[in-house]
Amino acid sequence: MQQPGQPAAAPDGVHRPEPGALHPATSSPSASASLTSAAAAPRLTAQRRTSLLVTLVLGGLTALPALSMDMYLPALPEVTDVLHSSAATAQLTLTACLAGMALGQLVVGPMSDKWGRRRPLLIGMVIYVVATAICAFAPTAGLLIGFRLLQGLAGSAGIVIARAVVRDLYDGIAMARFFSTLMLISGVAPIVAPLIGGQVLRFTDWRGVFVVLTVIGTLLTLVVWRWLGETLPPERRHDGGLGQTLRTMRGLLADRVFTGYMLAGGFAFAALFAYVSGSSFVIQEIYGASPQAFSLLFGLNSIGLVLTGQLNGRVLVGRVAMDKVLTVGLTIITVAAGTLLALSSGVFGTVGLAPVAASLFVLMSAMGLAMPNTNAQALMRTPHAAGSASALLGTSTFLLGAVASPLVGIAGETTAVPMAVVQLVCALAAMTCFMGLCRPWQRRTKQSVTVA
Repeated sequence: MQQPGQPAAAPDGVHRPEPGALHPATSSPSASASLTSAAAAPRLTAQRRTSLLVTLVLGGLTALPALSMDMYLPALPEVTDVLHSSAATAQLTLTACLAGMALGQLVVGPMSDKWGRRRPLLIGMVIYVVATAICAFAPTAGLLIGFRLLQGLAGSAGIVIARAVVRDLYDGIAMARFFSTLMLISGVAPIVAPLIGGQVLRFTDWRGVFVVLTVIGTLLTLVVWRWLGETLPPERRHDGGLGQTLRTMRGLLADRVFTGYMLAGGFAFAALFAYVSGSSFVIQEIYGASPQAFSLLFGLNSIGLVLTGQLNGRVLVGRVAMDKVLTVGLTIITVAAGTLLALSSGVFGTVGLAPVAASLFVLMSAMGLAMPNTNAQALMRTPHAAGSASALLGTSTFLLGAVASPLVGIAGETTAVPMAVVQLVCALAAMTCFMGLCRPWQRRTKQSVTVA
């Protein structure tokens, strides 16, 4: 008979805890697994003691998508001119990278559950460096799109395995706080990346951006090889093949609450990526800002995201229920997107850059309340399939972002309305998935009855 508080085991091998329950990352339903996990506990404790170093390494890995895309943003108008392509085609170079990062996670995540975290990560990082170097020499937009796809496929290893490592080492409130700390480090990348990209363009063309990315990727690969140890012991790895992987993922998707958090986080990211892919054209082409001014505004918005992420991790988590914080974050995102649409469509007449920039700042800042909590809440339900769960979270996030990206430029470069429409639709979808599937009010009621 299942004991109170013990995770429920499904036939597919996915263990689902009771709503709101917190389970140690090394727990197991069998006595033998508990013994082996206990033997691994001192090593995992040592990993946590070096949390600053681990945080820096994982922060670098989670910053890789921002580095790969945001450094390139100031160069998008130049790419359209040099490669004789349209704005929508130039944005497809972003979409290709994003789609690669989404699809690659479906492969790398289960691989890391089977072979451990370290080996797939190093292989992916090496391929990322090679693909990035090739992008610097792409002669046509079509080839650039192809190599950006390969770059994304390889770079996905850093994203999915970083989340899985956090799940290996932390749980519950500690995991939510660690995700917020990662947001502080990875949030530096969106601040610095456009600034670096803008400065690189002062001395060279858009190809120089990929040269700098190649150097950064090489350094990060060396850091991972030297300082990031294995966090998944052999006794906790899955030996199943493709069939077992598909059954595990099907079991995860059958968990309504997990799927709700996954989709809520994915649509929130799609709203963010609509900003990432469209803001360079809106701010530079429509409002006439320079690449350097755009980089400064982009950095300011990223600072807002980092600050709210730290507010979430250091002040709110542990004091306020994560679902309540998530509700506030999604509400603010929706209101900001609606305001931006009203400003862009002329409801308030002709407006300048300032109110538009203010709406974007509020929208981006609210992401710091939404994204860490969707990841933490989803992963808390999947302690025994962290790699596969992380892959599903990342894949849904990046695929939704990849769909949102070309929609932003579909109406051309003369209006900000498409970007605002995409952001509002994504924000409403995120709120609908959270409320309709996660049903936080229902789970709080059940928890109260259980406690009573």
